[in-house]
Amino acid sequence: MHQYKGKLILHTGSMFSGKTSSLWKDLNRFRIAKYEVLAFKPAIDIRFRHDRIVSHDNDELSCIAVESIEDIVEQVQKMPADVIGIDEVQFLQDDPQEVVRGINTLLDRDLTLVVAGLDLDFQGNAFEIVKELMPVADYLTKHHAVCAGCGVDAWVSHRKTEDDERVVIGAQQEYEPLCRKCYREKQAGREAQKNQISFSEIEKD
Repeated sequence: MHQYKGKLILHTGSMFSGKTSSLWKDLNRFRIAKYEVLAFKPAIDIRFRHDRIVSHDNDELSCIAVESIEDIVEQVQKMPADVIGIDEVQFLQDDPQEVVRGINTLLDRDLTLVVAGLDLDFQGNAFEIVKELMPVADYLTKHHAVCAGCGVDAWVSHRKTEDDERVVIGAQQEYEPLCRKCYREKQAGREAQKNQISFSEIEKD
């Protein structure tokens, strides 16, 4: 058996950083090596076909859409698998500790888990599930996109729309990768614009 038996491989970082492409590469290597691979993604991710994980580089693989980690555990009990892939893990509808318990259940069965997920939301706050998985992971890779503002390594997925919901599924039209400096500048500009609009409304009254 390969050296990753019973190990957790975690890919994290901002959007457009190559997390899903790296997950695809890992799972594809296991498939080439003749291991049984099962891939999953949260059902909330409706950007592409519900039965496909698709990267921004257009790499894709078949998958099963699920709501929770328990759905994954149940599916693995029904189907033969050596390696489990989970994309966009931060969108699973579970308490973070439940996800950790479910992942540990799968690792205790000597399965290999390859997981990808955002570390930060659009406001720079940690996604709790990924935060809890980081210290559990045997192999952890922090990926970086290129900042759309200045070209250095990006830090966060900046939302270009005015929507304040924490989870808004989208891609290039809704998000752009930014470094800390460019993100702070855009946030300051947005706040200044909001204040200006509010002041104008007060003057009208």
